[in-house]
Amino acid sequence: MIANLRAKLEELNDYIFSDTEWERFFADCIANKNDGIVEKTRKIQEDYVQVLKRDDAMTKNITLIDKKNIHNNRLQVINQYVLGKEDGATYDNRYDVTVLVNGLPLVHIELKRRGVAIREAFNQINRYQRDSFWAGSGLFEYVQIFVISNGTNTKYYSNSTRFNAIKDAASGKTKKGKTSNSFEFTSFWADANNKTIPDLIDFTKTFFARHAILNILTKYCIFTSENMLMVMRPYQITATERILNRIEIAHNYKKYGDIAAGGYIWHTTGSGKTLTSFKTARIASQLPYIDKVLFVVDRKDLDYQTMKEYDRFEKGAANSNTSTAVLTKQLGDKKSHIIITTIQKLSSFIKKNKEHPVYNKQVVIIFDECHRSQFGDMHVAIAGGIDKDGNKKKGAFQKYYMFGFTGTPIFPINSGSMRNGQFLTTEQTFGDKLHTYTIVNAINDKNVLPFRVQYYKTMDVAWDINDEQVWDINREKAFMAPQRISLVTQYILDHFDQKTYRGDKSYIFNQLTNISDVASAERGAVEEIKQKQRISGFNSIFAVASVPMAKLYYDEFRKQMNADPTKKLKIAVIYSYAPNEDEPDGILDEENPEDTSALDKSSRDFLEGAILDYNEMFHTTYDTSSDKFQNYYKDVSLRMKNKELDLLIVVNMFLTGFDATTLNTLWVDKNLKMHGLIQAFSRTNRILNSIKTFGNIVCFRNLQKRVDTAISRFGDENAGGIVLLHSFKDYYYGYESVDGTPKPGYVDMIEDLSTKFPLTESQIIGEQNQKDFISLCSPQALCVL
Repeated sequence: MIANLRAKLEELNDYIFSDTEWERFFADCIANKNDGIVEKTRKIQEDYVQVLKRDDAMTKNITLIDKKNIHNNRLQVINQYVLGKEDGATYDNRYDVTVLVNGLPLVHIELKRRGVAIREAFNQINRYQRDSFWAGSGLFEYVQIFVISNGTNTKYYSNSTRFNAIKDAASGKTKKGKTSNSFEFTSFWADANNKTIPDLIDFTKTFFARHAILNILTKYCIFTSENMLMVMRPYQITATERILNRIEIAHNYKKYGDIAAGGYIWHTTGSGKTLTSFKTARIASQLPYIDKVLFVVDRKDLDYQTMKEYDRFEKGAANSNTSTAVLTKQLGDKKSHIIITTIQKLSSFIKKNKEHPVYNKQVVIIFDECHRSQFGDMHVAIAGGIDKDGNKKKGAFQKYYMFGFTGTPIFPINSGSMRNGQFLTTEQTFGDKLHTYTIVNAINDKNVLPFRVQYYKTMDVAWDINDEQVWDINREKAFMAPQRISLVTQYILDHFDQKTYRGDKSYIFNQLTNISDVASAERGAVEEIKQKQRISGFNSIFAVASVPMAKLYYDEFRKQMNADPTKKLKIAVIYSYAPNEDEPDGILDEENPEDTSALDKSSRDFLEGAILDYNEMFHTTYDTSSDKFQNYYKDVSLRMKNKELDLLIVVNMFLTGFDATTLNTLWVDKNLKMHGLIQAFSRTNRILNSIKTFGNIVCFRNLQKRVDTAISRFGDENAGGIVLLHSFKDYYYGYESVDGTPKPGYVDMIEDLSTKFPLTESQIIGEQNQKDFISLCSPQALCVL
């Protein structure tokens, strides 16, 4: 293998090593005894040009993998390669199939017979990593991607997982700990329509097509600042490719500065849009004709959050800004290729700079959550369009390529009111839909969790109304009646432990230990210090209809908890103004996390008191003044993600764009619908561990029709059974599906099984009877049984 590696590197670099040069280069750069998986991964992903010290004392750059012209790389396939005790391994190991790129083993395939669980192949690779990959010259530690298959199912994954097992590897005889130790983070391959390709033959034809595997290795892996290798999922790769293709075509045909040079990506909330946008921005910024890539968000906290994520993917790859002045400097700086900013700062920049060189440069503009504020006049100022007075205006940027990411697009049917004779749909604003990955796709792929929605009546009703049914009342005064507020609060306190598993199930979580310092400092000024802790259960958000209702609930919680200390929760409330209760298109009004000046005196005074309670609880010093309220907002956000708050009462804040894996329950006393409903529900369905298996939604209003409509709109019309988990009673006695089809329950299936195939009969006679038995005992049926 070493001789072959030398030959392939000589071919790639058009250079013949002398024996002494090769020995020196191999020992220092390729098989350095101090290098482990992290260092070798960095050499493939980042430092793929190594310096050779020649015999004549000169130096020469040696490329390990050509990322600019990928077809210059040499591919080979080997099988049954042996690393054994004579090489220093703990045991003799014989590897199934390995793909060599320029002589280095970069992809390893482990195969099992059909009928053997695919997890066995996964476990086999873990044993290799433990026992022999490091042996000999350690070349197998260069493997970037693993593929496992039993013929029927085939999956792939990177050489590390999100938990960065390298740092936590146990010391011992093994040189390095395993880095692919979580089967949950393996992925199926899929086509552009999200159809899974599990069969090994079909997988091989597509995944191992020369251009595909080389693109994945050279373009669609990310080696993060946390020393983790992430390999993108199929839908992320497809979306990135579609955007880059659109840019290239628009450039070639000079279509920039027009809707034809753009499009939008419909990827559901929680599916990794930030990673997709990062890789898209990174590759686009390296195109020779692109001057800048602007990633535009519509809230300051999302600006900071995105910057943190981008920094995690690649430290220093992007630039953020705290003011319009900083943005102005960045737009004029040739070294600032990727800029993260808010739409407000970009709009302010345009107002202050009627002319600027960047306006005539080719600029890629990527909008995050493009169903929200981008439809206003700020969007018109950036890219042109019809203003609020119906006048057609030219935008500031003349040669833009404009793309949007959203989990909940605006369609004509849910666009709300017309403006100037036009529906403000996502397609009309951004152009063609370039790729779709809905919540149904994400749940099927186990990238997000399904929801379990429960409805509880909160009004006096006739004697024959079941307690768990909805009683539809649309009068806000009735919703705010003291008795109802008291009953809802009592219900939450009585059922909190049950819904969040508090005191029941515990797990290890990496907690932030210096929250107050991080929240009060300028962004990035204080390093986050984390420590693994065992914590119990999850936390929750309570979404209410208005500021007055938030005040009533906060007081009632404190009253009932004081009366019964056994139900004590750590609660907080946050709001900054009174948004509209029922937005016509379902899009939630954005509350300002920086300013409480829009509040009336009573609401601000109340919030001041609630923040004092918070200060007492966490030994902080926040209030409602501008700077300190911003810090309060950040502190609340961090403590929610840290699971230090049990319940947060909100009006609209934290219902969009907020990710906390420890959050599993949303209590709802608010008329959510369409975008707002899906966005709010999706706060609960981030994957964390095996304990968190679904997002809990508890509704105190009649939202069932709205839930069905939203899931139909943003999933598909038959998505209810995938997105929503049914109650135990439904699975036990049966239920009717979204399309009206009756679904048998446990009782029905057991009766069929007992009647058609009684235990008194020793065998099932007849092919049709055998088929009926298999059908009745299929995996779909067994999941009910």
